[in-house]
Amino acid sequence: MDFYEPSAKQWEQDMVELRQRLVGALALILAVTLVGILGFLVIDPGAGLVRAFFMTAITLTTVGYGEEIPLDTDAAMIFTAVLILIGMGATLYFVSTATAFVLEGQLGHVFRRRKMERDLAGLSGHLIVCGATRTARYAAAELAAVERTVVLVVSSRAEAEAEEVSELEGVRVVLGDPTDDDVLRIAGVDRASGLIACSESDNENVVITLTARQLNPRLRVVSKVQDIEQEAKVRKVGANTVVSPQHIGGLRMASELVRPAVVDFLDTMLRDKDRNLRIEELVIPSGSPAVGGPLRKAGLDRVPGILLLAVRRPDGEWEYNPPRDRRVEAGETLIFLGSPTDRRRIREVLGARAEGPAPRGLRIAARPPGSAVRPH
Repeated sequence: MDFYEPSAKQWEQDMVELRQRLVGALALILAVTLVGILGFLVIDPGAGLVRAFFMTAITLTTVGYGEEIPLDTDAAMIFTAVLILIGMGATLYFVSTATAFVLEGQLGHVFRRRKMERDLAGLSGHLIVCGATRTARYAAAELAAVERTVVLVVSSRAEAEAEEVSELEGVRVVLGDPTDDDVLRIAGVDRASGLIACSESDNENVVITLTARQLNPRLRVVSKVQDIEQEAKVRKVGANTVVSPQHIGGLRMASELVRPAVVDFLDTMLRDKDRNLRIEELVIPSGSPAVGGPLRKAGLDRVPGILLLAVRRPDGEWEYNPPRDRRVEAGETLIFLGSPTDRRRIREVLGARAEGPAPRGLRIAARPPGSAVRPH
């Protein structure tokens, strides 16, 4: 399983280790060759540099073309034997070092991590989830399921290597402290469109929110709180929305009691992997061809898979089940039911700004937790 660890720069460490071992092995071979040349020149001073080098080469490689320099003394024979043993050892060390990196996958990890670094640097308009809690994993899985580009930031190697994280398909994983400016920059917070602060500690979520807001004032930040009394503090440091799992859990239980069919409908919709329907939103840009005309001519009929539910006007007022003859205004938000494909098509029809790139490159594989209970 691959993940990017900016704090350790693991791929750089692997590359340094590879270079040191290979350079060391090459240096040993060159040193043995130099000793051999000097030794043969001592044995036969009249042999010349070329013949001494040739004698060294055929000795180290055990080719045995013949003795270019006569070995007619015991000292010459002992020197040659030792040279063969040391030379073969140096050669075997070099070959084994290179082979080990290839067979053990270390060289592949080096280049994969380098590719992951370039991949992270190329992201724009993506979403960041900070934390390895179950809530964070569910959020990352849901975002990936609706084809958003997601980067998950976890603080420990055990969390990065956990089976639950390795099953997150299409999610890039960064190992590092999410409260650290440099780690968030590696995750692309300055180019991201949104961030979820979802660690175990409310205080850590406050720091993550504050750090992210300072690095990107335009970022939409959603923060988790265990203690609902911390909501004001988290909003004060920059969170756009604060979510309490306990509060949502209570609402879910009440809904199960009084409107079980509605809850079952929403659960079924979320777990339907074939249609992958979600309630989506889209802001009408000022340059959209639909602005100023009636809603029925906005081109929604060109995307038959969507169901328009409501419109939120720029002043914050809601209009449910809007009539088709109402005038479309720039800045309005359409709320509709549809698939990720429908969302992309309606964006094209209305001339909305393109979303960030779809997941690509190296990633950690993912499976949305379909059996998990989702609050509504």
